[in-house]
Amino acid sequence: MKNVLILMLSGIILVSSLSMTAFAASKANRISIRYVPPKNPIHQKIYMDLKQREALERLQEFLSPIRLPEKLRISLAGCDGEPDAFYEDAAITICYEYINELWENMLEETTLDGVAPIDLVIGPLFEVSLHEVAHALFDMLELPVLGREEDAADQVAAYIMLQIGELEARRLIIGTAYAYKTDEKRSGPCRPLEDYSSEHSTPAQRGFNVLCIAYGADSKLFADIVSRGYLPEERAEYCEEEYEQVQDAFEILIKPHLDPSLVEKALNNSWLQD
Repeated sequence: MKNVLILMLSGIILVSSLSMTAFAASKANRISIRYVPPKNPIHQKIYMDLKQREALERLQEFLSPIRLPEKLRISLAGCDGEPDAFYEDAAITICYEYINELWENMLEETTLDGVAPIDLVIGPLFEVSLHEVAHALFDMLELPVLGREEDAADQVAAYIMLQIGELEARRLIIGTAYAYKTDEKRSGPCRPLEDYSSEHSTPAQRGFNVLCIAYGADSKLFADIVSRGYLPEERAEYCEEEYEQVQDAFEILIKPHLDPSLVEKALNNSWLQD
């Protein structure tokens, strides 16, 4: 038993030593960006519009406080017809097909609940970008993940969005949840059993999770999502604890890798227009 404890302590010391070495070598402002010209002419307008609006430059600035051991590359590119976004080998790819799908599903006018058409584009696009950044952090910083990584990435993305100004955070969160609701409707009333075998939760589950974290963070700002029945009261009862669980994990695992001198400026960046 004594020998086992010695081996365990030695392992912890070794891992801590390696982590401190990697932390010392990490630096802020290690995000590189690239707009890859699309092969599909349908995506040309998206390419030109996002480039003109400096969408990736703004994301680059927002992510600048993160200290990384190496450069993280973020690209907008065509994905051979697949509406997706993914992380692999210190590189994030956001597909034009995914953005085009968001654009096609955009509402024609603001809903009675105050969801503006642009919220359904910017909200989920920002969320999916942060979702893939979370995967990058888990990998590049060698962070432990207890549970499914896809769920953890969703939680990190939602938590970060909630640190932005109240009104903007609300629009981003509601836009993201609404987009998940739209995705769920596409599956129809009879979802195939195989859908539940995916590494991702169903769109409906992901939408409820986002709303729960938001309500747990600020039950006044998001009070209407419960009063209007978008989030069941039975789930809402425990959302504050769920938010605090994510907050604790972020504070312990991710916050030490942020440059505090750059964080406030990044959070003041506006993502939505009236």
